[in-house]
Amino acid sequence: MLVLEQCLGTQPNDDEASQDSKATVLLAMSDLLYESGNSSEAIERLKQVMSLSLSSLSIRAVALEALVGLLIQSGQDDASLNVANEFLELVKERGHDNLQDVSATAKTIKGLAELVTGNIESAESLFRGLENHEMCRGNVALSYGEFLHAAGNFEMAKEMYQKAIQGVTETKESMCSCNMNLKAVSLAATFALGQLESHIGNFVDAEETLTSALTSVEEYYGHNHPKVGMILTGIALMYRNKAKQERSSSIMIQEGLFRRALELMKAPPLDSEGIINMETQEVMALARGGKDTTL
Repeated sequence: MLVLEQCLGTQPNDDEASQDSKATVLLAMSDLLYESGNSSEAIERLKQVMSLSLSSLSIRAVALEALVGLLIQSGQDDASLNVANEFLELVKERGHDNLQDVSATAKTIKGLAELVTGNIESAESLFRGLENHEMCRGNVALSYGEFLHAAGNFEMAKEMYQKAIQGVTETKESMCSCNMNLKAVSLAATFALGQLESHIGNFVDAEETLTSALTSVEEYYGHNHPKVGMILTGIALMYRNKAKQERSSSIMIQEGLFRRALELMKAPPLDSEGIINMETQEVMALARGGKDTTL
């Protein structure tokens, strides 16, 4: 971080080239801050990138993806929608709709923000037709898949998740940041695909896919990271769905997974007034609810 701060201080900040260099440094800083668990400071660095009016739209689109993702993750849904809307309007005003990557990113991120805030019709209008877009891979495909999943179009959602995973695999180099980097997108798409397979009753495929996500997250973050707890919660919910459909019993397996997930996510007591990790808050609630129903 000290080296990056020195790099930041050497940029003259008076033309597009220098602002692009400054933006690249700020993106790297936001990555380090996010990986160390300091999402609030990561958000501030990304906001700095968005404020560099002379930097290229392509670089600011990368910051937009990460910024909206972190705002949603931290529960700032309205703020995420405002940021996404402002950038989409900027793309339109400057006549950059012909920049397919920037335009697709702007529409996708605004669509995701609309979905999170419950504006399904607005989200649909932004995602419509993206399945035929050459940019429909990686995070674009993941976001579209999340919309389709929420809308109940499971077959097309499955196709988008697979496109997201394949797109990440085929991408050799790509500028990205924080929770929208290639590894995070691949893990999120794999996890979402496993959840979808569970929802439609394909438990063999669901177990295989979720186990793959668990292995990847353990290899990347370590065995005791909170994200491992999030994956374990998904696996436990899959076993619960399977037990209900097959009228079988796997209560002990579910309870053990939920308990371990809560430990890894460092879930505080229900009456605690301490700081809650917004990234895992909803998953904690699912794990608590799942554990209570197995007792």
